[in-house]
Amino acid sequence: MSSPESESIHITTPPERTGDEGAPRPTAGGLPEVLPVLGLSDIVVFPGMGVPLLVESASSIRLIDEVVAGDRFIALVLQKRADIKDPKPADLWSIGCAGRVQRMLKFPDNTVRVLVEGLSRVAVGPFTAETPYLKAKCRELAETVEASVEVAAMVRNVREQFTELIDLSSALSEQVKVALMNTEEPGRLADFVASHLNLSLEERQRLLETPDVKQRLGLLLPLLSRELEVGRLGSKIQKEVSSSMAKSQRDYFLREQIRAIQRELGEGEDGNSEVAALRAQVEQAQLPEEPKKVALKELDRLQQIPTASAEYTVSRNYLDWIVNLPWAKSTTDKLDLKAAERILDEQHYGLRKVKDRLIEFLAVLKLRQTIRGPILCLVGPPGVGKTSLGRSVAEALGRKFIRIALGGMRDEAEIRGHRRTYVGALPGRFIQSLRRVESNNPVILLDELDKVGADFRGDPASALLEVLDPAQNHTFTDHYLDVPFDLSRVLFITTANWLDPVHVALRDRLEVIELPSYTDEEKLQIALRHLVPRQLEEHGLTRRQVRIGAPTLRRLIRDYTREAGVRQLEREIASLARKAARRLVARGGKRPLVFRPSDLASHLGPVKFLPENAEPLRAVGIAIGLAWTPVGGEILFIEATRMPGSNKLLLTGSLGEVMKESATTALSYLRSQADTLHLTATDFEKHDIHIHVPAGATPKDGPSAGLTIVVALASLLTRRLVRSDLAMTGEISLRGRVLPVGGIKEKTLAAARAGIGELILPSQNRKDWHEVPAEVRSKMKVHFVSRIGEALKLALRPASTRPPRPARRRQTSLPKS
Repeated sequence: MSSPESESIHITTPPERTGDEGAPRPTAGGLPEVLPVLGLSDIVVFPGMGVPLLVESASSIRLIDEVVAGDRFIALVLQKRADIKDPKPADLWSIGCAGRVQRMLKFPDNTVRVLVEGLSRVAVGPFTAETPYLKAKCRELAETVEASVEVAAMVRNVREQFTELIDLSSALSEQVKVALMNTEEPGRLADFVASHLNLSLEERQRLLETPDVKQRLGLLLPLLSRELEVGRLGSKIQKEVSSSMAKSQRDYFLREQIRAIQRELGEGEDGNSEVAALRAQVEQAQLPEEPKKVALKELDRLQQIPTASAEYTVSRNYLDWIVNLPWAKSTTDKLDLKAAERILDEQHYGLRKVKDRLIEFLAVLKLRQTIRGPILCLVGPPGVGKTSLGRSVAEALGRKFIRIALGGMRDEAEIRGHRRTYVGALPGRFIQSLRRVESNNPVILLDELDKVGADFRGDPASALLEVLDPAQNHTFTDHYLDVPFDLSRVLFITTANWLDPVHVALRDRLEVIELPSYTDEEKLQIALRHLVPRQLEEHGLTRRQVRIGAPTLRRLIRDYTREAGVRQLEREIASLARKAARRLVARGGKRPLVFRPSDLASHLGPVKFLPENAEPLRAVGIAIGLAWTPVGGEILFIEATRMPGSNKLLLTGSLGEVMKESATTALSYLRSQADTLHLTATDFEKHDIHIHVPAGATPKDGPSAGLTIVVALASLLTRRLVRSDLAMTGEISLRGRVLPVGGIKEKTLAAARAGIGELILPSQNRKDWHEVPAEVRSKMKVHFVSRIGEALKLALRPASTRPPRPARRRQTSLPKS
């Protein structure tokens, strides 16, 4: 049962009804003892209240039919849950309102609408029947009225507040005010007001269950005050909105009159000072033809837009961006090659390839004044100076410098900007940066290119294709500007730790320059020239106060850092500087503080990294390999053993798929060369072979360990030791070829640190040998091989040096106890 209308009908002077509408209205105590019970889902009926109800369920329709055919009395009770179609006694509240059906109408959709008048409060229960509909014994609840000054004051307060609420609310008609004026009885007044307030069902039920009039008025007053406060606030908001709309309309008509007067005086275009100022800026900005045409068209449109309109601000901001971009502003390049080379050498040690490429760019620029900027990509491990190099390049060229961090960027709009239709739209990072530096030929460093992401907002890497293509970026179009801007004079420098994550099409547009990890000698020179002076200055120290010599720095590099760059080294030097500052302040002495190698343990703690020394190989099946990591090279021990089994190959040590395939290839090659190596079939068929690479918690992958694996397996199967002073790297094939690999410089440096004197490298890597520092090449003997057989001859010791087989023990039985 639900109410089809939100407004109730209040019965003020209920007359007696005669004739075919039923018996006269009963007085107090005139209700039958047992009444049909109708559950209400969304309305509470108060005494004296006329309510239209919609009846849909079959049982409720039958109830209404029988009530109308009888004495028309009915009990109206609120359900505890509105979603119950046929409520049971437990689903109803215990207090309801006895009512009388005044009118009934049936509709073609099998629903019934009735008009019910509330008579009095009743206590419902116990129930006498549940089928075909609910019936229960009902007892009238007499109202308790206290004739006191307090009740009279409460009645007056209720009447005044509700009268004010009627004036504020458009939902309450003037008839309600008339009915309020004609309601004198306090109980009837409370019910009348409660039936017209916007209260929850629980609040209405609480008022219905309160027969004491004083208590009911006490519950009603806070609810009435709340509704009155809401009504006042709503009326205030409505007045403000109406006033704003009226002011906007008034301003519009006045503005139209001003424009008409300006047209009559011939001052239509120059009347608006802001538009005139913008027009003057457009003329002075030296815009290209297309942007100037768009700006003038936007100016004409701006002149027709009211200044109070939101569209006026959008158009004004757009013109401001176009006028303030450096369309024709650029810095003058410093074309002194020697000065540029001196600046680069002062700020960065090494990095010869990058410096030579920039000097070449300056030389071409000096010969040909206009040249498209190259797209350089510096690839190398963290901490080797890729990011700081960009600022040095800008200083050497005399250009402005911009750094744009690409790490974690996932929104294409960061590159191309947002379209002007969006609220708060802005150009992309490139246009914003160019406006900030006021130059169209800066050095832009795109940091961490390999860490660009992508999601539902687009792929920034794809948007960078246009920016980093010298054949396209002279017409780069930002979504916000929607006019082309020339980026061809910009010198782009990108940085990345590795190129694999970079988009293939984007990688094709880059001029890649690899920055290898620093050698220990290079780290020493960087520390002496840059790191130590910088940290002393940052900590308020001088060279006279603190001295950190070359031997101390060598010990610091070897025992306390293990990295490709120098970031951790700088942190350790900063730690020494802080301790020096503390000691100098504490003791107040004037003698200089000298850090010696033996002092490092007391200041920085125990040694963090033990040296990678190659161990003497005293067992067969062990070979020393070389590996590349993002922080430099490392030596790698590969171990192989065999045990009785069924020709299985076991691989452990967190090996990747490529490395596992290299192990399978190595074993297959050795089986195919069994006759050459004097191996029998039983060496394979009756044994399992296990290959393990230590440091199992570290994932390892790549084909460069193939040569080391085949040497370790050959040592195991031929029972010949591998030379301890020899390390190797190279990819292998089933035909016995040794194929080239990468990271030769880093691997060679790792071998030198470990005290290894000889290397076996693929012959096709001979071209990479010159990248190894000269001081390392002079101490290292290298063998370039193209076949596995050549490597086996170099790596395996003669058969006479193989260790004796362990003697088998005779198994004896244990003595009986």
